[in-house]
Amino acid sequence: MKKFLLIISVAFSTIAGASGHNITKEDKDRAASLVRQMTLEEKCMLIAGQTNGFQTYRIERLGIPAVKMSDGPQGIRNDTHSTYYPCGISVAASFNRKVAEGVGTGMGWDARARGVGIILCPAVNIYRSASCGRNFEYYGEDPYLAGETAVQVIDGIQGQSVIATIKHFAVNNQEYERHGVSSNADERTINEIYFPAFRSAVEKGHVGAVMTSYNPVNGVHAAESAWLIRDNLRAWGHEGIVMSDWTSTYSTLGCVESGLDLEMPRGRVLNYQLIKPLIDNGVIQEAAIDEKCRHILQTFIAFGFLDNPMIDRSIPEDYELSREMAYAAALEGPVLLKNDGILPIKPSSRNNIVILGPNADKVAYGGGSGEMHPIEGRSISLFSGMSSLGKGYRASLMDWKNPDKAALSKATAVIFAGGFDNRTEYENGDRSYSLPDGQDKAIKDIAAINPNVIVVANSGGEFDVTPWFDSVRGVILAWYGGQAGGQALSSIISGKVSPSGRLPFTFWGSLEKNPAFPYYPVNSDKHTDYKPHQERYAKYPFTQYSEGIFIGYRGEDKFGVKPMFPFGYGLTYSSFEYSDLDVRPADGGFDVTFTLRNAGKVEASEAAQIYVCPLVPKVMRPSKELKGYEKVKLAPGKATMVTIHLGNDAFAYYSTASHAWTVDSGNYVIRVGRNADETVLEKTVVL
Repeated sequence: MKKFLLIISVAFSTIAGASGHNITKEDKDRAASLVRQMTLEEKCMLIAGQTNGFQTYRIERLGIPAVKMSDGPQGIRNDTHSTYYPCGISVAASFNRKVAEGVGTGMGWDARARGVGIILCPAVNIYRSASCGRNFEYYGEDPYLAGETAVQVIDGIQGQSVIATIKHFAVNNQEYERHGVSSNADERTINEIYFPAFRSAVEKGHVGAVMTSYNPVNGVHAAESAWLIRDNLRAWGHEGIVMSDWTSTYSTLGCVESGLDLEMPRGRVLNYQLIKPLIDNGVIQEAAIDEKCRHILQTFIAFGFLDNPMIDRSIPEDYELSREMAYAAALEGPVLLKNDGILPIKPSSRNNIVILGPNADKVAYGGGSGEMHPIEGRSISLFSGMSSLGKGYRASLMDWKNPDKAALSKATAVIFAGGFDNRTEYENGDRSYSLPDGQDKAIKDIAAINPNVIVVANSGGEFDVTPWFDSVRGVILAWYGGQAGGQALSSIISGKVSPSGRLPFTFWGSLEKNPAFPYYPVNSDKHTDYKPHQERYAKYPFTQYSEGIFIGYRGEDKFGVKPMFPFGYGLTYSSFEYSDLDVRPADGGFDVTFTLRNAGKVEASEAAQIYVCPLVPKVMRPSKELKGYEKVKLAPGKATMVTIHLGNDAFAYYSTASHAWTVDSGNYVIRVGRNADETVLEKTVVL
C-alpha cells in the first residue's frame, strides 16, 4: 500500500498545474499562412477524415501531418490494447477532482505511447433517464458536477499535449433513434442544464476540440446548427476544432454554414466534388472553407503537432503509472447503497464466500465506442480480486443459473455479481430498466436459500432494484470499474478501503418518478423492436423537454416526488460530523468554511456538498442546486477545516429576457451536507 500511495503521489505531482494549450496569435498567423498556400482540393481534404476513419489528412508538401484519433471514454482503443479506466459515470461518482485529472492524465500517457493526437472524450451529456444506453460514459445529472469533472479530465489529457474532445454537443440524452428524434427544449433549459459542462470545458478547460451530436436540436441537426456552433460555442471563446460525430452530417451547405470544421469519419458531404460547385455558383465563399482549415491548423500548431512527434517512445504502452491511475479511480467510484452490517467482510478462518452471477468472473464494460480491449493479463474480475485477498478469505465460484443449493446454504456470505454489460447497455440503443437475463429471479431465489446476499451491480445508471432489495443485506453500485475494478471492489468488500462513491444522479426507484418520464420517448423495455426509420420517426419525431430545468433532484420539490436514494448519496464504513459553519464575502462571492470530523472507527472519505437555495426568487427556480463539493479523507477521530469558494455565478440563473446569466439580489440559504436531501448546516446570506 505504501508503494501504491507513493506512485499515486508522484503521478499527481506530475499532473499538478496541467492546463489547456491556449491558441496564440502566433499560432493563428502561422495557420493562416499555411492556408494561403493550400489549394482548394487540399483544403477540402483537410476538413474531412481520411484513411481508416480515425485520422486527418496529411499534406506533406506543407509539413502538415496526419493526426491520429482514438475513442476514449474508458481508454485508448481502435486497433490497440490499452489501459481500461473506470467509465465516466464512475469517475463522476468519485466526487474527486484529482481522480478525474488522474484518469485524463493516464489516457494522455497512453495516447502519447501510441502516437494518438486526439482523444474523443470526455462525454458530458446530462443523465436525463435511466433508459439512455450511453449514460455510463457521462457524468450524471448535475451540470456543475459534470463541468467540474470534465475540466479535470481535459486538464489531464491536454497536460500531455494531446487534444481532448468534449462531446456530444448538444442536448443528446438518449440513444433511441438518435439520428432522427429532435431534442426540443427552451432557451433557459438548454443554457442552465445542457450547456454548462460544455461551456466550462471551453472557458476553464480550454478544450482543443468539440464534437457535435447526432440529434437535431429544436429541429436542426447539431452539425448543421449555426445557433449551436457560431452563436454559442464560438461566443464562449472556443477557437479550436468543431468536428462531427461519425456519420452525423446530412448536407454540404448546412455543414459549411454552421461553422463545422471537420467531418468524420470521412468527407461524405464536405468534399471537393460537392464544395467546388457551391463556390463556383456563388452559393458560398472559399473563405468559409479557409476558416475551417485555420481552426484545425491553429489547434494542431498550439499542441505542437507540426513541430514535434506525437508519439513518445519513452512511455511504454503498458505503463505502470497508467495502471495505478486506473486502480486509484476504481477505488473511489463504487457507491454503497445498502449495508445492514454485512460489510465489510473481515478476514476469518470461517469465511466461506460464494461468488456467482453473470459478471462474477469477467470484467464488464459498456458497449459501442466505449468498448475496451485491455492489455492481456491486466484485467481483474471480482472473483479474481476476492481470491487474491489471501488468508481469511476463502472464495468459490458457482454457476448462477444452476447453483448448488446445499453449498449455497452453507456460505457465510454470497456475492451476486450482475448488472449489465456491452450486450445490454450500449451506444445507439436505449436499455431496459430491469436487470437482463433473469437476474431478478435468480437473486430472489438465492436470497431465499441464504439471506446473507450482497449484490454488486455493473451499470451505467439506475435500474430496478425493487424485486429483491428487501431480501438482500448489501448493495454496491459498481458501475464499469475498468481493468482494476475487481481488485478495487475486493478492497472495499474486505474493508481495506471504505467505500466513498456518491450517486451523480437521483436514484428514483422507478422510471415513473423521474420528472422526465412523461416526455422521454422510450419508457418501456420494448425499445429494441427496430422498425423502418420512417415508422419510428412518425411515432417519435421529437422529445419535448417539458420538465425544463427541473431535472433530477431539481424536480423533487417542484413535482412533489421523493427518490429512493437522493443525488449525492453513498454509505461508508464510518460516520462524519459537520460543525462550525462560517460564510464570509470573498472575491465577489463567498468562502464557505466548516469543520468536518470522522466520528467513526476507520479511515474514510466524505464528499461534502454545498447547495445554494434562493429563498424568494424573482423567477421560478429550483429550490436547491449543487454549487460546491470537496472530497476529504480523514483518519478516525480526526477533524479538518474545509473551505469552498462560491463565486458570484453560483447564485445566477439564465434570463431569457436578457439572454444572459443574471444574479438577483435577495436572500439565499447556503446548505452544507452529505447529499441533496441531507444537509446538516445552513446559513442565510444576502446579495
